Amino acid sequence: MRKIHIIPLFAGLLTTLLITLASTSCLGKYPEHAIPADKAINTLEELDQAAIGVYDAFKSSALYSGYLTILPDIQCDLAYAVNGYTNVYGNIWRWDILATNSEITSVYAALYNVIARANFLLEYAPRVELTLTTDEEVDNFNQICGEAYFARALAYSELIKLYCKSYESAEQATSELGVVLVTKYNTDEPMIRATLQESYDRVIKDLDRAAELMDIDEKTLSGNIYNATYFNEYTAYALRARVALYMKDYEAAIEYASKVIDSGYYILSSASTEYTSGMSYFTYMWQYDDASEIIWKVGFTINSYGGALGRIFFNYDYSSMKPDYVPGEWALSLYDANDLRYGNYFYTYTTGHSHGLTWPLLVKYFGNMNFFQSQILHTSMPKPLRLSEQYLIRAEAYAEGRGNYALASEDIATLREARYSSFGGGVSMTEDNAMTIIEEERVKELYMEGFRLMDLKRWHKGFERTPQSESLESGSSLKIEADNPLFVWPIPQHELESPGSMILPNDSNK
Repeated sequence: MRKIHIIPLFAGLLTTLLITLASTSCLGKYPEHAIPADKAINTLEELDQAAIGVYDAFKSSALYSGYLTILPDIQCDLAYAVNGYTNVYGNIWRWDILATNSEITSVYAALYNVIARANFLLEYAPRVELTLTTDEEVDNFNQICGEAYFARALAYSELIKLYCKSYESAEQATSELGVVLVTKYNTDEPMIRATLQESYDRVIKDLDRAAELMDIDEKTLSGNIYNATYFNEYTAYALRARVALYMKDYEAAIEYASKVIDSGYYILSSASTEYTSGMSYFTYMWQYDDASEIIWKVGFTINSYGGALGRIFFNYDYSSMKPDYVPGEWALSLYDANDLRYGNYFYTYTTGHSHGLTWPLLVKYFGNMNFFQSQILHTSMPKPLRLSEQYLIRAEAYAEGRGNYALASEDIATLREARYSSFGGGVSMTEDNAMTIIEEERVKELYMEGFRLMDLKRWHKGFERTPQSESLESGSSLKIEADNPLFVWPIPQHELESPGSMILPNDSNK
């Protein structure tokens, strides 16, 4: 029997983590392939195999290829459940969100699984460092460790985004609950929640260290770094910009978004310029998961992939489409006639439901065409970091932080120039309309990419659903006030009830 040595992050997750690790495709490489933990990683090659295990953990369907991406937007106002749906994610759609919800628990466990793998690598890295003899080995070692620091920071940032309140100020954050911070694999630290400030400080510290270790030597760089399935210096800057925006540190958001934008390594994918006959660069990005604006994507192959992002929007069975969810009419109406994102994100079909609803369906996630040819349906490589988000981050930071609406307008205009069939002139932004424009642009650009719940939470906005054609009665008239406790997901109940648990609940647990 294969023996897996694992120190539990906390008692309630032990079983979940064991199951997760045992089912991972790189079990033979991580964490130790039946080798005692104190001998698990001794060489640079073994350290690299541990890093592969970290990347592999991001393929979980509880993360970017599934729940982590879809649920925050399903919970809000971007999509509607239709009559005849399979009840998938129905509790999330209806805001019947409990601490025992399996999807909420799975996201939590999967993110801590990433953290456990990163901690495992970092804990045993020092012994490998003693064996290094060449500059090339040192560079490779630094890169691998930087990847682990980044992975840990990314996982913690997502936990904070979902399971914590929004960051308002340093004063507020020092008294607000954050997440359980685990920075060692073998640890007997008490499992308690840090403050929100301490949690963000951990993310920033890891990102700074990651950027330092993954520093790109421009003199020796050959090839491109866009469309990467690995982490590098600029993935750290991109996430740093996002975190700064969420912390309302607008100057840092501008600084780090500018590092990415001004680097020259990434180019917005034009929706009006042909990549190949009849297909634009923007279309190619969504149909083949390849683009110059992708900062980092979760790498899939036809033999190793995660969840199917598009299944609930199509449920295609080679004869008809029976979607569980369709786009909200209010969101569809935001797109201008010249906005080519509309045709790349949505296409009108007559569904196979008995009511025959004809509606624009979300073709954005219909699936990678190479996978489709292998009969792997509705599966796309998630793209958690794209250049377009950096423009949106910087525009919001210019507007909210500096009150510089001219510079904010330039960033929105640059994005629209890449997405419109024709775009003549700038975007007129003032103090009165700037955030309305930016908020709507985030919906149009980042539709169903998992940002909506956090955006509404940090903007302190609620929403109201208005019934649309064949929308499910239960939930389609839902009105959610700003700062509803369920904008913050509950801590899984088993974490709170584990023997000796000192983890405090959220208001949404009560």
